[in-house]
Order: sequence, then C-alpha cells, then structure tokens
Amino acid sequence: MKTVFNWFGDDWKRVKNHCRTTDNKDFSDNEASETFKKKLLISEHSPIRLLEFDWSWKGIFYWLSTEWSRHKFEKFISSQRDDRLIDDIPRGDKPQKALVNFDGYANMQNCIDAWRKRLCRMATPEARELAEDFKMTLHETHPLESDVLVPNCIYRMGCPEFKTCGYMQNFIRWVEENYPGMDWMADIQTRYDLYNDYFYRSMSKREV
Repeated sequence: MKTVFNWFGDDWKRVKNHCRTTDNKDFSDNEASETFKKKLLISEHSPIRLLEFDWSWKGIFYWLSTEWSRHKFEKFISSQRDDRLIDDIPRGDKPQKALVNFDGYANMQNCIDAWRKRLCRMATPEARELAEDFKMTLHETHPLESDVLVPNCIYRMGCPEFKTCGYMQNFIRWVEENYPGMDWMADIQTRYDLYNDYFYRSMSKREV
C-alpha cells in the first residue's frame, strides 16, 4: 500500500446533528446509524463535508503529483527549490520522474468528486493506481466512506468521456452473469454495492 492516513475527521454524530439543524431539529446525543450514514453519503448532502481525510503518498513521480494537484482539495508537495535541494540536481534540470512526497487533505465531497475522475480507466494508470490504493486502504477502517468512491461511469450510469474504455460494458455484462434478473440500474446504492463487489474481485485477481 502506498497510502498512509495521518488523520481522520470522522465524527458522524457531529455530521448527524448538523443534518438535524437543516431539518429544524435540535442536536441529540444519539449516534448515527449505518443506514443513515449510507443514505447521506449517497445523497451527497452538504454535512458530509465535515468528514475529512489527511493522507500521504511518499515517493511518487513529480508529474503524477501535478496530475493530482488539479483536484479541489488541499495538497502539500515537497519542494524542488534550489535552496532546499536534497540532491545535486538543480530545479531546472529535474526530470518529470523525480520523486516527491504528496500530502492531501480533503473532505468527503472532495474525495467523491476527485475519485470519479481518477478511478476512471481513461486516467493515467499511475494516477488510477493511487486512487485504487487510497480506496482500498480507506476501506480497512472506513468502509462506508470508501464504498462511495466510484468512477464516473458508475455514478452516471454511462461513459461521459470522448472515448470509452469499455469498463461500463464489462461491468454490466458481469452483473448480468452473476446476478441474473436483478433490478439494479436505477438504484444508486445497489449499483454502488455491485461495483464494489466487482472492484474487489478485480483487485484480488490482479494480486494473484
């Protein structure tokens, strides 16, 4: 695993209570249920922004850090300034494959939005591998939050790219073979559950 999580802002009671405010209800001491969490994550209502993640990717290519820096969350990337050199290569001579450290700090909505792009098969393989690694590592401690990280085609039930990679067609074929007769396309939660089944089966085959 390349992803190391440094901190989680995962106070679901706080999230739930701010939802109660928007529904003209007072705060309560009740914990958020699993059903509530899943529904809120799928709905992407604004209180999910209170869920926050701080992580590090150590020793990734410089060009890969610039790809990830395009997304709307805070990031901290090790400097290549000449007065802070850790080797003998001046900044102007650094290759694109020079290794840098990347720290990210994102809320749940930031992650959902960015991972729709980076889990896509039209993303560079290296960027997608980091996205997949983040998702799998997050799943170890925060499975509900990890499970709403899906590629754009799964979210939109169709490919929005100029050129399709065929992933959605393969996924539909797999569902039809493994869950014949299931009514799943119009139900987002079911679609996400099926995608995660498909995703982890694919990852396990890759590791063999």
